[in-house]
Formats: sequence, structure tokens, C-alpha cells
Amino acid sequence: MPSTVALSEYEIERGKPMPDKNHALIQGNLNFLIRLLYGEKYTVLPEINLDLPIRERVPDLAIYPIIQFNPDENEIRMKQAPLCAIEILSAKQDLSELMTKRAEYFTGGVLSYWLVLPALYTIYVFHSATEYQIFSGKDKLQDTKLGIELQLEEVFK
Repeated sequence: MPSTVALSEYEIERGKPMPDKNHALIQGNLNFLIRLLYGEKYTVLPEINLDLPIRERVPDLAIYPIIQFNPDENEIRMKQAPLCAIEILSAKQDLSELMTKRAEYFTGGVLSYWLVLPALYTIYVFHSATEYQIFSGKDKLQDTKLGIELQLEEVFK
């Protein structure tokens, strides 16, 4: 008889596996680098609930045009799609799950989707569900739709 593994509250609430150390390091690095280099142009929101047409999703990072903090205008689920959704593959996560999310994000209106594969030092930058560029090793990531360039050595530091 197969054993049953209990899901944590995090996994149930967000519909994805618990992130691991490498996932957290990369998520923090991406958040920091994008805010440092592009903070006058974009707002980066980690773990925000998106109200997509197909279903609710929670990307690891979502890039929006500048959003000003206003305590009187809060949202539990963002109705506006981000410009970019970033997903980082966790150790216990299935790659096919992130590929399904890719299609849902584009259906929801994102301009680009980044799929980060930590074990391979690689980031796929999608500009549609089927068009993508691969950046790895010492490459400079270039998202031409958003005008973002990042040194991968800094992301995977």
C-alpha cells in the first residue's frame, strides 16, 4: 500500500511544493537584482496570488509596472496580470507542472515567463507558450520584452 505524505499548509494554500534552500537563494537574488537595476521601472512581488482566467496561481516572483504602496488599496488576489511571471523549480517539483503554468500565465496576459532550473544554472525566457530563449552558465539573461538584462553569475550566486 503506498504511503500518504501530508501536505503542509504552505503547499495546500499555494498549490505547489515547499521551496528549498537553493530556490530561496535564487528567488532572493532575482528579487534583489531586478529591484536594484530596474526598481525605477518595475515592482517585484514575491508569492502574490494571481486571479488568472483558468485558475488562481502564485508565481515565485511577479514583475509589474511600478506599484505605489497605498494601505487603502490592497488586493488579496491581483486581478491585473503581471508583465512577467517567474517560477523556480524546487527539488520536489515536477517540471511538467511549471510548463502547465507557463500556458496559463500567457492565457492570463503576461508578456514573458521565466522558468529557472537551479541544478542546470539555466533560465528559459518565454515570450509566448512556444517561443523561448535559453540562458545558462555565464550568459547575460536578456528579456527583450521588458528590457531586462541580468548576469546569471549574480542570479546563481
